Amino acid sequence: MSSSSKRDNAVEPTVGGPDGDGHARGLRIGSAGERHQKPLMIAFALTATYAIVEVIGGIVTGSLALISDAAHMGTDVLGLALALSAIYMAKRPAADQRTYGTYRLEVLAAIINGLLLFGVAFYVLYEAVRRFLAPPEVLGVPMLIVATVGLAVNVLSFRLLTVGAKESLNVKGAYLEVLSDMLGSIGVIVGAIVIAVTGFRYIDAIVAAAIGLFILPRTWQLMRHALRIIMEVAPPGVDVNGAARDLTALPGVREVHDLHIWTVTSGMEAATAHVVITDGANWHAVLDSSRQLLAERYGVTHSTIEVEPAGHVEQPTGF
Repeated sequence: MSSSSKRDNAVEPTVGGPDGDGHARGLRIGSAGERHQKPLMIAFALTATYAIVEVIGGIVTGSLALISDAAHMGTDVLGLALALSAIYMAKRPAADQRTYGTYRLEVLAAIINGLLLFGVAFYVLYEAVRRFLAPPEVLGVPMLIVATVGLAVNVLSFRLLTVGAKESLNVKGAYLEVLSDMLGSIGVIVGAIVIAVTGFRYIDAIVAAAIGLFILPRTWQLMRHALRIIMEVAPPGVDVNGAARDLTALPGVREVHDLHIWTVTSGMEAATAHVVITDGANWHAVLDSSRQLLAERYGVTHSTIEVEPAGHVEQPTGF
């Protein structure tokens, strides 16, 4: 005797009707990014509006720090647009060949955001070195005014995205961009004050280089997390061997094999496992307890459990 619970596709709700083993299919559970779509939209509107102002201000004042901050804010606009587009497309119903829908687009958006951040960081560092060699004239007071307004926009966007960044990798990509922008604006303000008071023009390049160096390690962390999801590595903090031991310890379970745990997108963990039951065990109870354990202890919202009798011989499938 063998039974498996159907994989939850996380698309349209399916409440009634058994799925072939006496268990109803799970309700649709949206991604973590989807739950924070509204703050993303507000942050996008604020950032896009001010990015134009800051680009103009950077050109007029001749400040590299301000131009670098403006360029980074421009990538924020693109990054926020990518994040929003990915969430919108991920909500589309799954097609026959996309059984998990298009949730992975949110992870791809995070990777693209990371590449944009890398590009901005290296460009800023290059320009900083060039300006160390020949520091240009910088208008300190106009630079200060533009940077102060930019800081206000960044702080508001930062607060809007803080909660979502803890749950969604997609939102976290946008959050890191806004965070580095916010700190960059603070650096530009400090540089503007120094230039206005002392006339020390090298401070502009110093601040720009500091912004670039700040971006790099945080961008790498974002990219590494996104690549873990693409490679279907177990979520951070999840002990796969420990999960196998916990499943084996359940009443009626003799052995667990072929256990896989991975992330579809932020807030959506999935798992598959073969659970061998003891003679006379209630496979309905084993199935329910296995799925409940994975959900409550390991945060797995989509699980496929194949229940096998003790005498079952697994046939090779080539995988």
